[in-house]
Amino acid sequence: MVALTLSGCASVPLESAENSAAAKAFDAPTGNNAGLYIYRDSSLGGALKKSVWVDEKCIGETAPNIFFHLDVEGDRQHTLSTESEFSPNDLVLETESGKNYFVRQYIKMGVFVGGANLEVVDPEVAKKAIVDFDLAKPGTCG
Repeated sequence: MVALTLSGCASVPLESAENSAAAKAFDAPTGNNAGLYIYRDSSLGGALKKSVWVDEKCIGETAPNIFFHLDVEGDRQHTLSTESEFSPNDLVLETESGKNYFVRQYIKMGVFVGGANLEVVDPEVAKKAIVDFDLAKPGTCG
């Protein structure tokens, strides 16, 4: 297992370089699936790992400069969630089969601890960021 270590940040298990390169090809998903890329690009709160869920299923914990890639059922609504200071923040995403969607997780300052939020990002902006990141393995949520 490969692990990414950032200054002050716990390790995040990574996929192989081959799997990461394949995900960065941004191929259109097949069948009735939609592709979902979730990434974190900010070093703000770099020591914080924040969990991400899709439809209440744990995807894993994020760290700066990593991304997750997964296929979800197309032509339906999905709820993406992330940890915040007091309660989860949700993003509802309507997907279409055969398309890729890009969601950025960002850290925001809180009263006691930093929280996180999610936003849909333009595909070209997201691809430029993701190309320099590492693909994280699905994991456990804190």
